[in-house]
Amino acid sequence: MADDSIISAPADAAEATPSTPDGGSKGDGHDKPKPWFKRLSLTTWIFIALILGVLAGMALQGAPEIADTYIKPFGTIFLNLIKMIVVPLVLFSIIAGVVSLDDVKKVGAIGGKTVLFYLATTACAVTLGLIFANVMNVGAGYTMPSGELSYEATEPPSLIDTIVNMFPSNFFQPMADATMLQVIVIAVVFGFGMIAAGKKAEPVIKICNAMSDVCIAIMRGIILVAPFGVFGLICPVIANNGIDVLRPLLWLIVVAYLAMICQIVLVYSGIIKVFARMNPLKFLRGEMPVMGFAFASASSMGTLPINMECTEKMGVSKEVTSFVLPLGATINMDGTAIYQGVCAIFIAQVFGIDLSIGQQLTIVMTAVLASIGTAGVPGSGMIMLAMVLQSVGLPVEGVALVAGVDRILDMMRTTVNVTGDAAVATCVDAMQKRAAARKARKAEKAAA
Repeated sequence: MADDSIISAPADAAEATPSTPDGGSKGDGHDKPKPWFKRLSLTTWIFIALILGVLAGMALQGAPEIADTYIKPFGTIFLNLIKMIVVPLVLFSIIAGVVSLDDVKKVGAIGGKTVLFYLATTACAVTLGLIFANVMNVGAGYTMPSGELSYEATEPPSLIDTIVNMFPSNFFQPMADATMLQVIVIAVVFGFGMIAAGKKAEPVIKICNAMSDVCIAIMRGIILVAPFGVFGLICPVIANNGIDVLRPLLWLIVVAYLAMICQIVLVYSGIIKVFARMNPLKFLRGEMPVMGFAFASASSMGTLPINMECTEKMGVSKEVTSFVLPLGATINMDGTAIYQGVCAIFIAQVFGIDLSIGQQLTIVMTAVLASIGTAGVPGSGMIMLAMVLQSVGLPVEGVALVAGVDRILDMMRTTVNVTGDAAVATCVDAMQKRAAARKARKAEKAAA
């Protein structure tokens, strides 16, 4: 009630202030309306920057070096600032989140639900990609380019190596290298250690909580200049790629984008409706700033701070966002899984290879596992695509076919990745709150 009166006070004061003959006010100037550009939300500014970046990129297609030399640095600086804060933000946020749960069983419950959601949505994603690619005949009409295809494949790590590499042998090296899975493991281990140490750890817990707040404050400051960063990131992409690079692979892009949009509209909206019991439109509106930035930056890790901010505004608790979202930015790559499924069918059709149902199921399983090992940085999906192709005997050289439009595909798959992270965080938070409410009701009945 007090909040309402505070909010309405300026309007009441404006009505009580006598007007001058020219329609102005005799007040002290505090009741003047804000300029139009200050009334626009950050979401609106991000999308304005996105549109201006596309238009500027199209105008500079004849001279992309101008965009690379004078505009791209703004985007690079902004992305560097985001990357600078991501490691400490993830480290201290997860420690604070684990400690705030104050119960190892509670951490396990949240972690278990999160991993199950991530695996399920990723399996849905790659299955959607395969269905769309098969039904829409993604490789139809594509003419193999003249010349020899070449792509230097990197030997992907095995599942056992991926698990072993999660556990660092050095405290500082993962932070210097931004190896996020190892940073998360360090944070969880230290969080458990602080819970086990009890009262002796209170000074350290206070420091971690304070550092988490400091990182969030820095993050909010960086986000304020997001429109400039978005403009600097998108303009060089359009200026360098232009329309010509899209034409030969336009159908691939259309199929991949349709599958990714269906993942958001059907899968994420579905789990939001069923598990979070929230209106999907409300969720999508709240995620708009995240989607806009993810589309421009093509970096799941770079989008993490904005995603944490937006999900908390939608009512998700800090203890859940600080644990679920950093984990998702590292292991949940639904957009990448769709990309791998669509591209695998595309490459198979271009080379005249028919994939059996068994081989396509292998793609599903491999893509789910590969998504865990995919780094949340631009372009990492191509490395994992090579792993998926090898699993079903497709020529790895086919990666070179899609390399030209990888950035265009990367933009949308990153949007799907971060939206999936937020959807799972929202669902897990709602389920935890309902479980806590049930426990409280049982306690009340027992007390009565």
